Amino acid sequence: MVITAFIRQKLYEHIVYKVRRHIITLVPAILGFLVLLAIPVALYLLITRLFPELLLGAFSYPLLVLAGSIYYLSVILFFYTYFVSFYLDLLIVTNDRLLHIEQQGLFARTISEVDLYKIQDITSAIDGFIPSIFNYGNMLIQTAGAVEKFIITSVPHPEMLRQAILDLAEADRKFHHSNP
Repeated sequence: MVITAFIRQKLYEHIVYKVRRHIITLVPAILGFLVLLAIPVALYLLITRLFPELLLGAFSYPLLVLAGSIYYLSVILFFYTYFVSFYLDLLIVTNDRLLHIEQQGLFARTISEVDLYKIQDITSAIDGFIPSIFNYGNMLIQTAGAVEKFIITSVPHPEMLRQAILDLAEADRKFHHSNP
């Protein structure tokens, strides 16, 4: 994904951070995907033991193959949709602004933007055992602009990122107040 397709950088602007959701948040989806892939195999083994004549029928065998194919296609599509959403959700922090790109399904995306000097408060929260172990959490960014709140979920190292954004916001605030 080319970042310049989403943002038009100013001459003095450079990207400081590109942050995606923590990779560990993808693990439950992968495990669920693997379980869903194993269900037809288990059903096939069950049918071969209990109803072997279903696999010999001129009508039932193609119907079972078609049902299995539709099932696998659906499972792969749902996992692909989840992965695309995971991969394309992105927080971009530049020395001038903050952009939050949120993929909603396969064909919809929301891009929110706020100037760093408009940021009033950032709250980071790590809730739970797994997020504490892997050091990821949520960030709530409150601004003085039209979009009052940004909620960014499952970012790695939220305290470090919070402090870095606050430092950049303070530097940007000094720049904007000295250059009206």
